[in-house]
Amino acid sequence: MSLMANLLCFSVLFLTISFSYCSMADKRAAGGSTRFYDFKVQTMKVNKLCNTKEIVTINKMFPGPIVYAQEDDRIIVKVTNETPYNATIHWHGVRQKLSCWFDGPSYITQCPIQAGASFTYEFTLVQQKGTLFWHAHVSWLRATVYGAIVVYPKTEVPYPFEHPYEEHIVILGEYWLRDVVQLEREVLASGGAAPPADAFTINSHPGPNYNCSRNDVYKIDVVPGKTYLLRLINAGLNMENFFAIAYHKLTIVEADAEYTKPFTTDRVMLGPGQTMNVLVTANQPIGKYSIAMGPYMSAQNISFQNISAIAYFQYLGAVPNSISLPAKLPSFNDNLAAKTVMDGLRSLNPVNVPKEIDTELFVTVGLNVNKCRSKTPRNNCRGMNNGTFAASMNNISFVMPTVSILEAYYKKIGGQFTVDFPGAPLRFYDFVNGAPNNAPNNTQAINGTRTKVLKFGSKVQLIFQDTSTVTTENHPIHLHGYSFYVVGYGTGNYNPQTANFNLIDPPYMNTIGVPVGGWAAIRFVADNPGVWFMHCHLEIHQSWGLGAVLIVENGEGELETLPHPPVDLLRC
Repeated sequence: MSLMANLLCFSVLFLTISFSYCSMADKRAAGGSTRFYDFKVQTMKVNKLCNTKEIVTINKMFPGPIVYAQEDDRIIVKVTNETPYNATIHWHGVRQKLSCWFDGPSYITQCPIQAGASFTYEFTLVQQKGTLFWHAHVSWLRATVYGAIVVYPKTEVPYPFEHPYEEHIVILGEYWLRDVVQLEREVLASGGAAPPADAFTINSHPGPNYNCSRNDVYKIDVVPGKTYLLRLINAGLNMENFFAIAYHKLTIVEADAEYTKPFTTDRVMLGPGQTMNVLVTANQPIGKYSIAMGPYMSAQNISFQNISAIAYFQYLGAVPNSISLPAKLPSFNDNLAAKTVMDGLRSLNPVNVPKEIDTELFVTVGLNVNKCRSKTPRNNCRGMNNGTFAASMNNISFVMPTVSILEAYYKKIGGQFTVDFPGAPLRFYDFVNGAPNNAPNNTQAINGTRTKVLKFGSKVQLIFQDTSTVTTENHPIHLHGYSFYVVGYGTGNYNPQTANFNLIDPPYMNTIGVPVGGWAAIRFVADNPGVWFMHCHLEIHQSWGLGAVLIVENGEGELETLPHPPVDLLRC
C-alpha cells in the first residue's frame, strides 16, 4: 500500500467520504488503529416517486457514509447537527464495552444533539467483526439517517468461508413522502396506527415497480462463476422483510455480526435492526435477475406496503435492457418461511452459553389499547374500540424522561426513573389465546420510566413472550450494549417443562424476532456496566412504549466500572 493511500485511509485526521474509496487492502490495514470520521447532519433534496422533498442525511449521502474498521479498532466520530431537528446516532450492535456514554439513544444515554451543536462519539470494537450499522435514534429520523459499519477481521485472519470475489452492502429501507418527524407527531396525536411507507428501497432505490422509478434502481454487476458476499442490513422503520434473488441460492454465513454455520436457503427474512451476510454464486445462465425485497407482516388487520422493491443482479454479457427474471418471495404472512430462516442459524463453533442462571426475567411484549381521555375523540382516539394504541413490556408502557437516564443514574438525579420494572408480568393469563381484547376487559397499559437493575456478572435468562392484545406479531427486540445467545424459541405460551433449548451452538445476536404468537429465550452475562435500552425495533411500537431499560451495576476495579461522562456531555 502506498504512503499516499495510507495517509488517505488511516491518518488521524477526521475522514469523510474519502474513506469509502479506499481499496480492500487499504480498508484492512493493521488492527488496533484509531479511525476518525466527521458526520454532518444535513438536509438534502431528493427526487423519488414523482416527488421532490428534503430529507435528513449524514454528509448529504443517502444511505450515509460507510464506517470501515477492523476488529479491536477505536472509532471516533464527530457529529455536527446542521439541521433544525434534534439528532443522535446509535451504533447498532456495537457492544460499547465501558463506553455506554456513546451508545446514542436519545434520553437513555444522552441528550439529543440540538441544532448547531456537536458531540463526539468514541468507542472500541472489542472482539467484534462483521456487518453492523449506525442510525439516528431520535424521533423517526432513522428513516433516512443510516449507514453501514463494516468491521473486517484482523490482518491475516481469513473469513471462515470461501473468500468472495467481491463484497456488496445491501441496505433495505422504507421511504415516506411525508416529513417523518411530523408524521410521528401526527400518528401519536391521532391515537391510531401508522400509515404504511410509500415505498420499500434497496440502497435507497425503490426500483421499477414504483411510479417514476424505472431508472431509480440499484444494480450489482457480476462475473459468471464468481461468488459474492452480500452484507444485508434492514434499516427499515416499521416493516420486517423477505429478501431473495431470482434463481439463486443464498448461503447465510453471519447473523448480527457473528459467524454462523453455513445455511443455504432460497430467501431470508430480516426484521429492522438485523444484519446478515450471505454468499451468492453467479452460477446461472447469463442474464439479468431480480433482487426482491417484500413485506413480512405477521400481525392481523394492519395496512402495509405490498409492492416489492427491485434491484438487479446482472451478469457480465447480459443484454443491458433485457427484462429481468422475477424473484419469488414468500406470501406476506408466511410465518413458516420466517421460522425456517431462524431454524437454520447456529453459531459456527460450540459456544460458552451461561448454564447456571442467577437472574431470570419473563417479559411480555405486545400492544395495548388505552381508554380515550380526549375531548376530541374523533381526532385523538383512532385506535381499536375508540381508544388509543400503546405498547408495553410486562404491561408497562415506557415513557422517555426529560434528561438522559444514564446521566440521572450517574449523577444521582432523582425523579427521572424508577427501579421497579417487574421481572415478570403483574398478571399471568393465556397470553396468546386469551387476551382481553373486548370491552369491558382491560387492555390498558401502565405508563412509567421503569428500569431493572442487574448486578455486575449476573447470568441472565430472559424470556420474551408475545401477547395477542390487539394482535399477535413478530417483534424484533433489540438489546443495546450486549449480544445474547438465542437458546430457544417456539409458538404458544412459554412452558419451561416442554421448551427445547440449544445450549451447544445457539446464534449470538443483538436483535431477536420474538415469533408471532410465541416466545424466545435469550441468555447473556451482565458484564458491561451502564444503562441499556431494550426495545422493539419497529419504530411505531417503540414510540408507543414497547421498551424498558436495564441498568447494570459496576463490578470491582476500573475494568468493571462505568467511566466518567465525556467533557462535551450534552444538556437536555
